[in-house]
Formats: sequence, structure tokens, C-alpha cells
Amino acid sequence: MLADTPPPPGYGPPPAAGRPSSPWPVVAAALAGGWTVVLAVLLQAVGWSVEQLQVAAGWDRQAWLWPALSLATALLVGLPALLLALLPRSPRVRATGWGWLGAALALLALGSLRALPQVHHELYLAALAATATLLALLTTRLPGPAATTPPQPTGTPTATATPTATASAGRPRAVTLLAIAAGLALLLPWVRFGALGGLLETALAALAATAVGLLAAALLGDRFWSPFTGDGPPRAARTVLVGGLVAGVVLLLVVAGTGHSGAQLPGLLFVPPLGFVLGACQVAARRAGAPAGAAPVRWLVGLAAFGPLALADPEEISVLLATTRDVPYWVAVASGVGFAVAVVLAIGYGVLLARPRGRAPRRLVAASSAAVLLLTVGVVDVVAGQPGLHGERLLVVLREQADLTGIPAGTPGRAGREARTAEVYRRLVSTAERTQGALRRDLTRLHLDPTPYYLVNAIETDGGPAVRAWLSGRPEVARVLVSQRLRPLPAPAPASRGDRPGPTGPEWNIRMLGADRVWSELDVTGAGVVVGSSDSGVDGTHPTLAANFRGGDDSWYDPWDHTRAPTDSGGHGTHTTASAVGRDGIGVAPGAQWVGCVNLDRNLGSPAHYLDCLQFMLAPFPAGGDPFTDGRPERAPDVLTNSWGCPPVEGCDAGALRPATAALTAAGILVVAAAGNTGPDCGSIVDPPAPYPDVLTVGAVGRDRRVTEFSSRGPAAGGAAKPDLVAPGAEVLSAMPGGGYAALDGTSMATPQVAGVVALMWSANPALVGDLDRTRNILRDTAQPAGPADLSCGPVAASTGAGLVDAYAAVRAARR
Repeated sequence: MLADTPPPPGYGPPPAAGRPSSPWPVVAAALAGGWTVVLAVLLQAVGWSVEQLQVAAGWDRQAWLWPALSLATALLVGLPALLLALLPRSPRVRATGWGWLGAALALLALGSLRALPQVHHELYLAALAATATLLALLTTRLPGPAATTPPQPTGTPTATATPTATASAGRPRAVTLLAIAAGLALLLPWVRFGALGGLLETALAALAATAVGLLAAALLGDRFWSPFTGDGPPRAARTVLVGGLVAGVVLLLVVAGTGHSGAQLPGLLFVPPLGFVLGACQVAARRAGAPAGAAPVRWLVGLAAFGPLALADPEEISVLLATTRDVPYWVAVASGVGFAVAVVLAIGYGVLLARPRGRAPRRLVAASSAAVLLLTVGVVDVVAGQPGLHGERLLVVLREQADLTGIPAGTPGRAGREARTAEVYRRLVSTAERTQGALRRDLTRLHLDPTPYYLVNAIETDGGPAVRAWLSGRPEVARVLVSQRLRPLPAPAPASRGDRPGPTGPEWNIRMLGADRVWSELDVTGAGVVVGSSDSGVDGTHPTLAANFRGGDDSWYDPWDHTRAPTDSGGHGTHTTASAVGRDGIGVAPGAQWVGCVNLDRNLGSPAHYLDCLQFMLAPFPAGGDPFTDGRPERAPDVLTNSWGCPPVEGCDAGALRPATAALTAAGILVVAAAGNTGPDCGSIVDPPAPYPDVLTVGAVGRDRRVTEFSSRGPAAGGAAKPDLVAPGAEVLSAMPGGGYAALDGTSMATPQVAGVVALMWSANPALVGDLDRTRNILRDTAQPAGPADLSCGPVAASTGAGLVDAYAAVRAARR
């Protein structure tokens, strides 16, 4: 510093001349930095992993998790940082301590915001923007060391003689434009591999990213860099290398708190190297005659944060999608490319801007670089990216639901069932049309694109937190749920294929149920019964399924992609449907027919799309038809197999689908549903529709006839005994898309087999069609004991429901 300039307040005097300074403060700072990096990255990974475990296991989300982890990080990082800030005499070490301490406190405040559920992402982004802005304002107003301008080396123009410093007044300086160019370069992989959410979500992400940039600028302003740009010719290398390392740790802590669980992980990889870029910008700015100021930090960090905040949905950075090349894969690709770009920028900016006897960057070159990269971002988005807005929607559930009491049973069998279904359809549609009119008109006037439903009296619509609050306050509205939508992928996920040979006879699970004996001894295969499958789809060309498709223009519905013929890329739906009605020893009822609907896309669904399929099953309609006016209740399938559940992460609450299953039951359509794979915990049957009393809920056993470890246990909410039955669900061989076969585990595999048994019973005695109470009683009365689960829940018959379904005994009883 200049001879007549006092040392920055708070840092103390430099070491006495001629006396070497102690290396221990530097060693302590290095150790503290390593500790900070390892701890921050580890706890962020642990927090995300725990949340994913909760999702996979079906456990309740613990809102205290992230506040607790953020507090632990702040304490464990902040204490050594505080010691570095107060004890050493070195200005650089003390600046390091203050920077890390401020970032640790910022992480505490920002990370705690993750207590908000992921389903309320827009609210989280608004809270992030407000909190980061407030922290930035507080940081800039706290007392601290004043920024100093270091002396210029021999031959370098002084600040007053540098034309760049004065000519750039009122317009972006070259170093700011270079920072913008670097930030745009970091956006490129996210624009290529990611996709935006809705308009409001994107705007809030931009505000949040801007606020994070402001916070980073407050922590890494000129007073932070001043000690690293001190005396002597080596200051350029020291600014970039030492200052860049310290700044990188600050950035690591800031981005660790930026983004909902999952969205912060990419930033931990590619944002810290930007500390070296900022160091190089400091050198370049001071060569131009003045400190860099806050603008380069704001732009660089803000643009870097915008990528994962806006172009990756944290709900989709999930283990639920990690088995294929889905969002987690592409986020990892974008992060890896971003890290490579950040390293190249760090090296390139360091070499070009901080080399010995280097010149200050020219504004024209910097502006041209920024303009070219901005154009490149736009071109990549339109040509190679996923342009457009892909936001979530809202499901508005109305207070008044249709009154389905007093529907006459009518004549036994199919004729009576069809009459009941027609009456249920009439009442549901009438109630929806009478009660939705005013709300639909208001939503249409606001251009919110309402989609009405009648199976549950509800409307799906566009809208964010403000629209949700407005809707929740309307007298006719019971509650408003978030209806999830998946963002598009840069390339289709590969279709699941089977790698097992086809069956040579009835599979072990078919023999365990006695279904093969039903075919051979009782001459019953399920003929005359229709099974409805709501799942990921069905490969209608598979040899074991092609001949069983009912056909016509009302036997297939795909609300996701609007395909016109049965198809399936996920494989789950093909596997489950074939277990119910597949031929060649795969399915329980190979003579039954099937109809299908796609309610899962890439293993995720939404309340509205689950309703789409259940509504289609009550009253099928032709492609492009209106469910309200074109429904054909007389074409409803007899029994529905549902190997899915709607957890809170998809937007459902406990009662979201309750009116739907009640209406199907009133219509005489049997709903069979998977218990879930969140065992062995007791009381783990929680996701709709499995806990509902009018649903036939199915658990899984293995070859040893014992309940599998993964099968969810009862009791359900209210103490109801669930599951109702168990069936083979471990290593079950069935069909996969493309003509192959695979053996899969899960209550998903057990569920369609019970639906197949019902098809056999109703085929053997058509008078049972629609008689749900008698059908349930026969299934339970003829079930065989299942092996007790060696768990705290105790024997399966005592605490998790009835026994193992027996197809042979059930069909014989049905004929009596």
C-alpha cells in the first residue's frame, strides 16, 4: 500500500520489517479451508440422500432436517473462521476468516429455507430471493475494512492517467463484461440439457439468482480483495491463486444454501472455481486504474446460479428417476460440463488477465465476447435445447362432491353393473357441470387454461402461489393441490427391455396361486372379463398381450403424450398388465381382455393424470373426445389394476383420490391397488389409493410364501387392516416392451395377479360381476395363511391384512 495510507481498520499493522512472519496462520487457514470444503460438501450430500431415502421409503418428510444441517455447518465452519478473523495479525488471513464466517452465516439462513416442501417451489424461490437480498443489504452495512488501491508497478499508468477508468463511467466496464461472458458460458450446458419451468417460476428463479449474486458481491467486494492485492510485483499471482482459493470457499458455502434439496448439488461442483475468475478480474480492473467493484461478482455468480435454479426441477433430481437417463443423469452431465467450463475459464482468465506485464482488457473485445455468448445461449436454447415453459399446474378440489347414495343394485351380473355405472356417471357429470361454471369462467377469463374433472369434482389450472391463495379463499373450493408436470428431456429416455427368456410353462407364481389348475381343471381363463390397467403404458404388440387387447376407439388413453395406440417406454405397465392377462404362462387370466391408460411418465405422476385414467376407466371415450359428453359407461372395464401410489411429492394429500375410488366402487368396478414398497415399517401403507377402505390392497410374498421385506405393512390410517391380500411379488417374470421378459420385485407385481384372480372368478360366475362385497369375502375366506413376517408388526394375519390369495379355491367358491 502507499506509504502514507494507514492499514485497513480491523486488520492490524503488517509484520515488522525484517522479521519473517509466522507461517502458522497460513497453515491454520489452509486446514480450516479444507475442513470447510469437506464438511460443506459432505453435509449437503447427506441431507439430499436422507431426503431421497424418505421419498423412497415413504416416510414423512422431516422439516427440521435442513435447518439442523445448516446450523451444524454454520457452527462447525464458523468457529474456525471466527478464530481466523480475530487472532492472526496477517490481513489476508483475517480477511479469509471474515469471508468464510459471513458465508457460513449466509448458508445458515439460506439452507434453512429448505424446510419449505419441494412441492411449493415457487414459494421457496420467492423466500430465497428475499432472504438473500436482505443478507446482502446487511452485509454491505456491517463495519469492516475499507478497500484500498494498491500501488502501481513501475511503468504502469496511475489511476488518474488511465483513460479506461474515466471513459467507462456510466456504462459497463470491460471487466464486468468479461464476467458476464463467463456467466453466459456457464449457462450453456444448462440451456442445452435442462428446461425451464413456468413463467412465474422462471421469473422467481431469476430474482433468486440475482439476489444470490448480490449476496456474493457483498461478501466478495473490494474490501475482501484489498489484502490480497497488497504490495510488490507478485500481487497478481497472489490475487488470483490465494484470493481465488479463499473466494472459492466463500462461493462454495453460498451455493450450498442456494436451491431446494438437489438443486444445490451442481453448484458445489462448478461454482467454486469461479473464485479464480474473480481474482483475475480484480487484477485486470486494477490494471485499468480502479478496483473491480461489485458488478463482476453479481453478474458472474448470478448467471451461474440461474442455471440449476431455473433449468432443473429439484423434485425431478430424485432417485425415483435415477434408474434411466432421466433428469438426474442430465443434471450430472450439465454439472460436469459446467465444471469443465469453469476450469477453462479460471485458467484462461488467469493467463490472459493476470499475466506479468499484461494490459487491461479492452472494452470492445469484452463487449463482443459477451454479445457472442448471449447469442449462442439463445441459439442453443432454440435449436438444441428444450425451449418453452413447462411449469406445474394446480388441482382445485371443490367442496361439493356428487351424492352417490341410494344407487340401486339392479339385476345381478353385467347388466346391473352397467346400469349402476351409467347412473354414477350421470350424477358425477351433473354435479360437476352445476358447480364448476362460475369458477371455470373466471379461470378462462384470466387465461389460466382450466381442465375440468368429474370423477373428483375438481379443476386443473395454471397458477402459482398468488393464484393458489385466491382459489383457496373462494367459498366453493375445499383445497388446492399442486399437480406436477415433468420437464422435457434433451433426449428420450431409453425404453426398458427385458433380458430374460420367455416362459416354457406356467411360472412359479402362477402355480403358487393355483391359476394353472383353474385353466386345466375348471376350464376357466377369464374370458368375458375386461381388466383396466393404469400405469406407464402397455406394449400392445407384445406376443403375450396383443391378442387380448379389447380394441375399438375407446380402449386406450394417453393424457401425457396423446399416443393413439398402446405403447410403453417405461416397461412397468407392460409387466403388470401381462401378469394379469398375459398368455403363455405369464398372466393369471390369459383369456381376459385389457384396456390401458398412461398415468405415469418416467415413473412420476400427478393428481390430475391419475384422475385422467381413473375417469377414463369409469366411462371410456374415443381419442380426442370430451370425457363429460363422450363417455361410454357401458364400456367400462370390470376390474382395475393399479400398481402405483400418489405421494405428497407428486402433489397428493391423503384424501386426494378418495371420491374417485368411492365413485368406482359405487359403479360396481373393483379397484385393486398395490400396498407399496416401503416396508418393513409398520403403518407404511400411506400413499393413495392403497389406504382407502373400498380398495382391495395387495402386499407381496416371495417363493417361501413369506411376506417380503419391502412389502408395506398395515395398519392403514384409522386402524384399518391392510393389505387385504398378499400375492407373489418377488422375482416375478413377465413381459417387457419390445417382446422381451424380465423378473421384477414389488407389490406392483403382486397386484395384477389379484386382479387376474378376480377376472377368473367373474368369468366362472358372471352373476358376480359388480358384486364387490361378495367377491371380497370369497377372496378373504379362501386365502391361505402366509408366512409371518419376522418384524415388529408380527404375523401377517394379525397386523398386515389377510392371507395369500388362492385362485383355485376362490374360483370354486365363486361357482357355488
